[in-house]
Amino acid sequence: MLFHVRMNVNLPHSMPADQATQLKADEKALAQRLQEEGKWRHIWRIAGQYANISIFDVDSVDELHALLMSLPLFPYMQIEVMPLCRHPSSVRDNDL
Repeated sequence: MLFHVRMNVNLPHSMPADQATQLKADEKALAQRLQEEGKWRHIWRIAGQYANISIFDVDSVDELHALLMSLPLFPYMQIEVMPLCRHPSSVRDNDL
């Protein structure tokens, strides 16, 4: 199942810099592992914002929920999820 996920990150201004740096490093490591596993198919930064648009390819809504909750930055995110399905006019065979 494919999902379009927008993640806006809002770290508190009062968070110590070393804590923020560690959270970001942990988030990057997990995001890259999930990309290598094929679960996090695409990620794009939204210019001028601490936000991204991502495409996830998971087996279920429950798997997506668990994956998102496992993100180190999850407590500081506003997340919007949209399920996706193949468009009948698509000319790509690999966009399932």
